Amino acid sequence: MMGGAQQHKALSGLAIFFSVFLPFALGHYLSSLLRTVNAVLAPNLVQSLSLTSGQLGLLTSAFFFSFALVQLPVGIALDRYGPRKVQLVLMLLAGSGAVMFAHGNSFAELVVARAVIGFGLGGCFMSAVKSISSWIAPERLPSVHGYLIAVGGLGAASATLPVRLALQFTDWRGLFILLGALAACVGLLIWLVTPRAAAAAPKMPAPTLHSILDVYRDPAFRKTISLMLVPHAVFFGLQGLWIGRWLSDVAHFSDAAVAYLLYLSMAAVIFGAIAVGMLTEWAGRRGVKPLDVAAIGIGLFLLVQIGIVLNFKPSFQTLSVLFTLIGTITGIEYAIVAQSMPASLTGRAATCLNLLIFIGAFLVQAGFGQVLGLWQANVLHQYPVSAYQAAFGILVLLQLPGLVLYVRRRGRAPAPAAVQAQAEGAVA
Repeated sequence: MMGGAQQHKALSGLAIFFSVFLPFALGHYLSSLLRTVNAVLAPNLVQSLSLTSGQLGLLTSAFFFSFALVQLPVGIALDRYGPRKVQLVLMLLAGSGAVMFAHGNSFAELVVARAVIGFGLGGCFMSAVKSISSWIAPERLPSVHGYLIAVGGLGAASATLPVRLALQFTDWRGLFILLGALAACVGLLIWLVTPRAAAAAPKMPAPTLHSILDVYRDPAFRKTISLMLVPHAVFFGLQGLWIGRWLSDVAHFSDAAVAYLLYLSMAAVIFGAIAVGMLTEWAGRRGVKPLDVAAIGIGLFLLVQIGIVLNFKPSFQTLSVLFTLIGTITGIEYAIVAQSMPASLTGRAATCLNLLIFIGAFLVQAGFGQVLGLWQANVLHQYPVSAYQAAFGILVLLQLPGLVLYVRRRGRAPAPAAVQAQAEGAVA
């Protein structure tokens, strides 16, 4: 396969945008939309099937579980067959899962369908990154990667207020049929318009268990995930479902108001993704490491969650938006891992990181519902303030050790200026 710079010269920038970036970005857009759509549809699903909080959490989190399971196979398939072929198959599978969901009449049927959707969408982000990196000049990759994340934020935003408006013309079943058709169309679009050379990846041997364990054994990988993995899982697990239910049950906002606030929150992902990249780059020029920026952001993220635990009533709306806006800091985990690990491990590291994040998101989303289920819901299927305080409090306690450990390590490590002074002294 041609190198990225060679392919960049072979196609114009406009051609690359329409034939490479846009088709794969649409897949990532749909993945983000379907991942978070249950936050708005939750009242409809609860009423239609009389779901408990535990069932609702398990139903929605099935996406994360199947998404996590498919990461390693998808990573191998992308290396062997290229993103063009892989995405055609996976998007058709996602479309089938959406149609299955639309026709599901029981909790078990919906869980299976939701899992199939997760399997189908499990390669959207990685295939987009792989395809784009094959055609975009290396010096432009960071900015294009930021645009891709912003498209995902647009998909998450579309899962809120626009979905609420769409429900005025159809029900949730009709909506999933439409989403299934769109997923299939995106898969066909990728197959038809993406240049074949972009998929012509060289054959590679499958990673062995030993090579995958090398990732988890790497000190830089462990240091990064010890700080960021749990907050990242909390961010994904809550913003896709339970923040909306918290606004409904505790703040007592109407469904329309919840959809609007979720729209603002998900739209904040777009701003947050771009802002985090700019802030990290600005800090880096001043000698501040990306992991230090992440630690500050995670500290602020925890303060927002503590505000929720304390039931800070004057700022329910602000807390819901800040949760998503500040939570985007967890997205730089991928870049930190890629920068801090040997080049030979970065591909496997991204796959292994995805696996851990989405397993964590599954546990957070399902576990949150189980905690709520320890309290009795009212006739409107709403849970009391104390239930949410307990659930959020548990998550805060799970995130604190990573931040405390990082601060302790940071305190023991010599400051960069001190190291430089020692080196200069030695030279003198």
